[in-house]
Amino acid sequence: MTEEDRELELLKAKRLLEMQKNISHKKKIEESKANPPAASTVSSREIVVKKLGYRGMEVLENAEAQFPEETRLVVEKLAELLQSGEVTEIIDGGKLLTLFRSIGIRVKVQTTIKIEQDGKLVSWSDKLKGETDELKVDTGVDNHDSPPENP
Repeated sequence: MTEEDRELELLKAKRLLEMQKNISHKKKIEESKANPPAASTVSSREIVVKKLGYRGMEVLENAEAQFPEETRLVVEKLAELLQSGEVTEIIDGGKLLTLFRSIGIRVKVQTTIKIEQDGKLVSWSDKLKGETDELKVDTGVDNHDSPPENP
């Protein structure tokens, strides 16, 4: 055999090896499509719920109750981003609420403001009610009564 024949045989062998690799790769892809892995059976919602932090579940449940279709779409896209690795951080309630509001979904969440009074946490509304009650007692005037009559 001449040197050219040997080179030609080497090139044929390389090409044959490449073709075999391509065929085996295609078979693997077809098998994976036919038999999806168990990870894909996990719903988008479950993927997102696993990454929710403080009050995240509360915001998600409120969003689902108030905007079910829109929330489903957001959860599907968020699950895609989580699976692809584009979003890796824990999503707390504030971040999730900001996400919904940034795309125009005004999720309503019950909030309370608490302040410390005499070593206890008291809601802001209770504090204000207490102050108005104190004003009534100090001035002797009740806002619900009619003004005193002049004799």
